[in-house]
Amino acid sequence: MHVDFAVLADYALVDQHGKLSVMGIFQHVWVPQLPTIYPRVHLVLRVRGRRTEIGEHRLRIRFAGPDGGEILGGEGAVQFGEPPAGVRDVEAAAVLIFDLPLATAGEYAFTIALDGETEYRVPLTAAVLPVPTP
Repeated sequence: MHVDFAVLADYALVDQHGKLSVMGIFQHVWVPQLPTIYPRVHLVLRVRGRRTEIGEHRLRIRFAGPDGGEILGGEGAVQFGEPPAGVRDVEAAAVLIFDLPLATAGEYAFTIALDGETEYRVPLTAAVLPVPTP
């Protein structure tokens, strides 16, 4: 089982058939001032595995600041059921929505651990908008 991909986006959804749609992928934000709350960031990820890996898998997501300290975090489980006959891979997509507290300029990151192993990092840099010169 592994994280196939993970990105930050302006908007994403998983439809009733499991199809994932993502708009506005980014890794940098400009803000008018710091500290601030950057609203409605969609963390989009897809987990994929082999048919032999059906069952429950632990997932932990952590958002850390430039100093490496955890700002947000949580964990849960992903359940993979038996896929239809002839399908060799199992997959699941998730869209998690966050209002991100940004205290200072610098590099932030989401880290995603699956079954206790950190295996994916999604960077995000934040900077203050430059003041235009007259």
